[in-house]
Amino acid sequence: MCETTSSSRPRAMISRSALASGASAAVAAGGHLADLRRDAWGHGVLAVAHAVTAAGAGAVLVDSEEEAETLALEGIEATTDGTADIDARLLYGLPDAEGALRTRPVMRLIGRVLSTKPLKAGDAVSYGYTYRATDATTAALITGGYAQGVVRALGNAAHVEIGGAVLPIVGRVAMDVCVVDLGVHEVSVGAEATYFGGTGAVAPALARWSAITGLSVSELITVAGTHADRGWEA
Repeated sequence: MCETTSSSRPRAMISRSALASGASAAVAAGGHLADLRRDAWGHGVLAVAHAVTAAGAGAVLVDSEEEAETLALEGIEATTDGTADIDARLLYGLPDAEGALRTRPVMRLIGRVLSTKPLKAGDAVSYGYTYRATDATTAALITGGYAQGVVRALGNAAHVEIGGAVLPIVGRVAMDVCVVDLGVHEVSVGAEATYFGGTGAVAPALARWSAITGLSVSELITVAGTHADRGWEA
């Protein structure tokens, strides 16, 4: 398996319904100021600002005066000062350290299968050969690497979901791609691979990512959201 060019990027899909329900739950739980710094934790500051203020937030916290001025043109009160007191985990649908979700994840990070390759027992994948197949299997190359927030430490430690099956990431994570062991599962080229979010088994996967990498959930989702191609879904 080899690396692809940097044009192979995963997508950070933002759910409109999850954003609306998360904003409502977060505002209902109390607080006045929502944290929308770092481009709303990678979710997109303008869309999240509209959602959270529509739910009743008094103002939003942003990184720059330019952002505050842009939001003011939208009729949204924004500030670069103060301490956010609206629960960001509820707003963005993020898991706690144990992987519990109180609201549905707003962001779903997905890659796609670029190719598949049969492996014999003993065959190695990715550079450095940190993984060798113990039995005959099939490997898939999927979009998403450390340049888009799929941290190198996740190789041989984290999983993705493809077609309802939870499958391990194997070998070292490359800049724009990683390798998944498909085992007995048949997967088509172009199939979606969910890293975290959505409604399936990997919805709370950021909690495990945090435990593996030592990075916070907020750091992980912000990097993914700002370096993947952002899209929208229901």
